[in-house]
Amino acid sequence: MLTLDRMYLAGSVLKNVVRKTDLIVAPGLSSGCEVYLKTENLQKTGSFKVRGAYFKISALSPEERAQGVVACSAGNHAQGVALAAKTFGIKATIFLPATAPISKIEATRQYGAEIKLADGVYDDAYREALEFRDKTGAVFIHPFDDEDVIAGQGTIALELMEQLPEVDAVVVPVGGGGLISGIAYTIKTMRPSCKIYGVQAAGAASMMNSLCGDGCMSLERVSTFADGIAVKKPGELTYDLCRRYADDIVAVSDDETATAILALMEQQKLVAEGAGAVSVAALMFNKLPVKGKKVCALVSGGNIDVNILSRVINRGLMTTGRLTNLTIELVDKPGQLKAVSAIIADLGANVIRVQYTPGGENMDINGCYLKISMETKNHMHLEEIRRALCERGFKVSV
Repeated sequence: MLTLDRMYLAGSVLKNVVRKTDLIVAPGLSSGCEVYLKTENLQKTGSFKVRGAYFKISALSPEERAQGVVACSAGNHAQGVALAAKTFGIKATIFLPATAPISKIEATRQYGAEIKLADGVYDDAYREALEFRDKTGAVFIHPFDDEDVIAGQGTIALELMEQLPEVDAVVVPVGGGGLISGIAYTIKTMRPSCKIYGVQAAGAASMMNSLCGDGCMSLERVSTFADGIAVKKPGELTYDLCRRYADDIVAVSDDETATAILALMEQQKLVAEGAGAVSVAALMFNKLPVKGKKVCALVSGGNIDVNILSRVINRGLMTTGRLTNLTIELVDKPGQLKAVSAIIADLGANVIRVQYTPGGENMDINGCYLKISMETKNHMHLEEIRRALCERGFKVSV
């Protein structure tokens, strides 16, 4: 049974193992509420997952430890299990989807675990891990649908209630549901008036859809760069706990998540992965009724693949109107580019790329397209430039 005593026991076990992560004020992320960030992206292994994995493994009997452990993960749970197993001297075999970031795969390997890659997504790795368990007798460490794992994640709530006892709402990333289950159960038991909101990627909203339906449902496919919460089906236990203790679950797009990652880097100097930033995205894009409230957004992980970080940043810049493109139809004659550039410069934008293309068959013979990439302040700034160009007689097609 999941109890508050179990949460406190987990907190005692983890006291000298995990970091008590900072709670920091983030006034620039939302103008409608007082935002605090619980920085689990700065946790050991770069994610909250080490909490649940370590507590679960600490509770194994000597006989179970002798059998070794097996786990499946998109990367963060894998690192938590590998670290805990190494600490206790237990053999660990980890199944990861082949689509998992290389950085997460290699970090898991460095903790001494044996890595096995499965074609597909998390759910495919899950099936192969269960087959391995049945063949070898290894103890399966579930990433979310396990009471001890949930209790370990719930220790975040114990810390939060010490750091901000007057919190009005907590916003939590949701994949399989282990994190929000532990936090929701703990906070609702200690402070029933506090609202608990979950956030999923729109392309992997399995828990949200399940709660809107008649039971635990599975998606046919998931599509999001937030690999840490790309889960087709939530757990039966976590579904029940979310149904009982979570006030609502919403979804954010990948563009909104990318914008949140960019904002965390620029304003708070924090690196978050997609799964870790969805909570902030929900606040930035007004997905939740938290106006005037003290709100804690959990930044659950920071293990973003550096190979996609530049693309994520660019997407965030484009979503907020800070990296923009204009295509202008021109007559190919001297002075045109100079005139366009002068207008843009006078309005304070920065041209970073210019591409000239001859006109097509539907244009005059001396016509051309000028595509300009610019750094602008926001979407309003772009519209100001567009209007100025049109007023000077230029035809802006995009």
